[in-house]
Amino acid sequence: MSLLARPFCKLLVANRGEIAVRVVRTAREMGYRTVAVFSEADADAPHVALADEAVCIGPPPAALSYLDVDALMRAAHRTGADALHPGYGFLAEHPELAHRCTSEGIVFVGPPPEAMRLMGDKARAKRQMIEAGVPVIPGYHGGAQDAAELQVEAGRLGLPLLIKAAGGGGGRGMRVVREATQLPRLLSSARAEALSAFGSGDLLLERLLEQARHVEIQVFADTQGHVIHLGERECSVQRRHQKIIEESPSPAVDPELRRRMGAMAVAVARAIGYVNAGTVELMLCPDGAFYFLEMNTRLQVEHPVTEMVTGLDLVRWQLLVASGEPLPLSQEQVVHRGHAMEARLYAEDPCSGFLPRTGRVLMWQAVSDGARTDAGVQTGQQIDAHYDPMLAKIIAHGESRQEARRRLLRAVEDTVLLGLQTNRQFLADLLRDPVFVAGEITTDTIDGRELPPRLVPAESMWALAALLRGWPMQDPWRSAGHAGWPVTLQWEETTHGEREPLWSAERSAPVGARQLQVTHVGQDRYRVDGMQQPVELVVGPADEDHALRCSVDGVVRRACFVPDGELLHLQLDGVDAIFREPPVPRQRAVVTAGSGRVLAPMAGKLLALDVEPGDAVEPGQRVAVLEAMKMEHQVTVPSGGRVARVLVQVGEQVSARQLLLELELEAEAT
Repeated sequence: MSLLARPFCKLLVANRGEIAVRVVRTAREMGYRTVAVFSEADADAPHVALADEAVCIGPPPAALSYLDVDALMRAAHRTGADALHPGYGFLAEHPELAHRCTSEGIVFVGPPPEAMRLMGDKARAKRQMIEAGVPVIPGYHGGAQDAAELQVEAGRLGLPLLIKAAGGGGGRGMRVVREATQLPRLLSSARAEALSAFGSGDLLLERLLEQARHVEIQVFADTQGHVIHLGERECSVQRRHQKIIEESPSPAVDPELRRRMGAMAVAVARAIGYVNAGTVELMLCPDGAFYFLEMNTRLQVEHPVTEMVTGLDLVRWQLLVASGEPLPLSQEQVVHRGHAMEARLYAEDPCSGFLPRTGRVLMWQAVSDGARTDAGVQTGQQIDAHYDPMLAKIIAHGESRQEARRRLLRAVEDTVLLGLQTNRQFLADLLRDPVFVAGEITTDTIDGRELPPRLVPAESMWALAALLRGWPMQDPWRSAGHAGWPVTLQWEETTHGEREPLWSAERSAPVGARQLQVTHVGQDRYRVDGMQQPVELVVGPADEDHALRCSVDGVVRRACFVPDGELLHLQLDGVDAIFREPPVPRQRAVVTAGSGRVLAPMAGKLLALDVEPGDAVEPGQRVAVLEAMKMEHQVTVPSGGRVARVLVQVGEQVSARQLLLELELEAEAT
């Protein structure tokens, strides 16, 4: 039997979150015993409870747990696991893990280390594809990496161009250059992020293909030499070079184009001796030309849409191939039915540039009617800055693209996650967007738009929030007649409980505060005054999950809510909002020199600090760089001035809203 595949009995899943849950479930259905690994931060995570056994492999930082090859191998030997599935992300495309598995008698559920090593080096992979006659995007893929050489090559290619990390993907280390003056800064920034994310600062350059689509082909190969493809996925809906919504088939691909792209993807897999599941990514231009982008040597996040249209379980196929079985189907036997779409639910704030958010999940309710949800999250779980911000994937299938879209939209709107900011409303808006409805979105669409405005709660939400802050504790009947109670509510504009903006001297008054009056007027009936028009509510009892049916001005709706101290998290009509009962106002402090404070926009690790005390800064200047949830985030200042104090050091782990430095504002400095 080949070293790449042989029968096994117990599978260790070297990952976390929804993909760990996904793999464990399929493995258990196939009769395998399963082992989960977890960091100290994930002790209560769903994948840990689902597996037959679980082993703690280290503290929360990924470098000390999920990225520790030695810790994973110790866990496998300790539990007697004779196979390992890497999931995606972390070490899924790390040839050292595959090599250690095969050399220590453990089946690696993935391709051979040589194929991973080749395709993991994006520059080397492109050079080999050029030699094999595969069309690639014009660019620079050479070994010379000094800044001067890269600037010369950039001049040869012309603008606009794309800087990419040679050793990884997922949008990390990627920068778009539109002006020559930006090039030195963006090269430095891309190199630093690539080094942090992948351990290598090597870069490659490519011509930026605008108005193009990101299309990928799912390939599968076994150890008997069979290689097939399972069709394409459209992945053009991206923000910051990371996918948000995927679908299959692509609205831009006809049967003949699918045949040609599939044949090229199969040729790529054959050329490198590939085994197991892989994805060949392409850029598709408006004129129908397509170019090899890269090959991901693992299972993709978006694999469920392929499963939906083919009726296949791709994780099952992975385990079959890893055990030495041939592919279950030939190319001619693969049948596609209908259309499927997937939306990724992230812990992030689209209105603040998609910055990741942390917090505790106070309520999680997935939709099971007409949709599939792959999730690695549960009520009570803490979401922190150590890992990727993706929480779940919501997938829907339909006979047509529009039916799949409608089903996905309803599922996204009905999904409940309260406690921290997510992109759920943004996903719903995208699924309604006329450009998306028409199937015309390209990779430029989202990043080329203004940030979405924050959705202001409707009067009905204010009224229901006022009622819920005093209900059902209030005694509705008193000897004097109908009971009533006043409520002062503040809507949290940031929708995640922050008390002050990123740049602040002092905050004057609560944002959006209202004085409201709730009156009980009959059986389960209430009136809320203090708005432009009184709102009539009829509210039944809440169930154990803090969900209730309420009639707002005669229309019955479902609402979900969670009280959390002085906060109330509320979802009504698919809209989330956080309301606060503000504390008694204190006398505002006098603003003095040095009151311009620069705060961390999120929890994370301080990668760079560009200023020191006494430095002058200009409006918009970068003063620091934070790494959070595997992404690099620049901290800039909106006003000019001079640095008065620096309170942090490079390498320090900072919390959200932590004071980084203080400035004398321009007016004060003069």
